[in-house]
Amino acid sequence: MKNVDFVIVTGLSGAGKTQAMKVLEDLHFFCIDNLPPALLPRLVELHGQSDSTRQYAIAIDIRVREYFSDLRQSLEWLENSGYSYHLVFLDCNDPVLIKRFSETRRLHPLVKGQTNPESIFENIATERRLLAEAREMAHVIIDTTDLRPMDLRVRLNEIYQGTPLHDSLTVDIFSFGYKYGAPIDADLVFDVRFIPNPFYVDELRPLTGQDTRVSDYVLQFPVTQHFLEKFTELVSTLVPAYAREGKARLTIGIGCTGGQHRSVAIAIELARRLEERKIKARFRHRELGWPS
Repeated sequence: MKNVDFVIVTGLSGAGKTQAMKVLEDLHFFCIDNLPPALLPRLVELHGQSDSTRQYAIAIDIRVREYFSDLRQSLEWLENSGYSYHLVFLDCNDPVLIKRFSETRRLHPLVKGQTNPESIFENIATERRLLAEAREMAHVIIDTTDLRPMDLRVRLNEIYQGTPLHDSLTVDIFSFGYKYGAPIDADLVFDVRFIPNPFYVDELRPLTGQDTRVSDYVLQFPVTQHFLEKFTELVSTLVPAYAREGKARLTIGIGCTGGQHRSVAIAIELARRLEERKIKARFRHRELGWPS
């Protein structure tokens, strides 16, 4: 992404476009705020007359909503002219957007003399509809709901300093026992109680899945190997898609009955297989009481 000519930043009002432009300016992009899309060809013309190595970051938002109908046409023109561009869409959930407007005492750009929270909510909904096509066209969507300004800086640095996008996402795998309650903080949960239980092997019962004797037992079964292969393929497919949606961490729970044997061994092996595929992964064990 280092050699992209134009970065187009758009998204919901209050989602962090100003902060994103500051970051891109620090990365030596020539930043232009609130440019109507129809003027992109004129900017390209000026680009050709000046230093051709200069990179531009252009913020386009709802303040120029009458020009949004030109966005797709202008981007197609840009691509057909031989210039590379990257469209970034900044998203955020409604309660956080309303809180940000309240804290900064700014009015939403679509608010016309109405300041009550309900009218702001309605205008955010309208803005979402107006920006739906731009979101669909985006190369990357960054959800800033839980991002601090520094997190957004790190995210943009990862994208525009050459780090592959999926490298910015970490897969967090944790083992747990269903007898102690199913997790509420996992994005995905897998039940591995279909694997034969080492608990019923006398010499393995007092051990955990961290012991090679237990893991060797758990991993020896064809059904285990089949699950590991399918899981690794699934997560390898999902990681780039989740990263594009702005997710920084994918949390996966692996559960067995007590969280001592099968889930522990599987969590460790899954993390190892993902690391082999150059996917950042880590494991921890909820019922054992310490991280890996």
